[in-house]
Amino acid sequence: METIKFKTNIKCGGCIATVTPALNSLKGLNKWEVDTVNADKILTVEAEGISAQEIADTVKKAGFTAEQV
Repeated sequence: METIKFKTNIKCGGCIATVTPALNSLKGLNKWEVDTVNADKILTVEAEGISAQEIADTVKKAGFTAEQV
């Protein structure tokens, strides 16, 4: 299992609620969380068999930015 971190603009509970269905639909993504207190709004995912680009694209389709850090 791989841990991948992204800098995002997911900044509140409403944003998390918006992105949740998209992230939860990804096969291979086992766990994820967003640190909304961190200035970079870090999204941390634990994934297996899925690329960072696929995760970033999914976040972008939900309306947010995601840049791997």
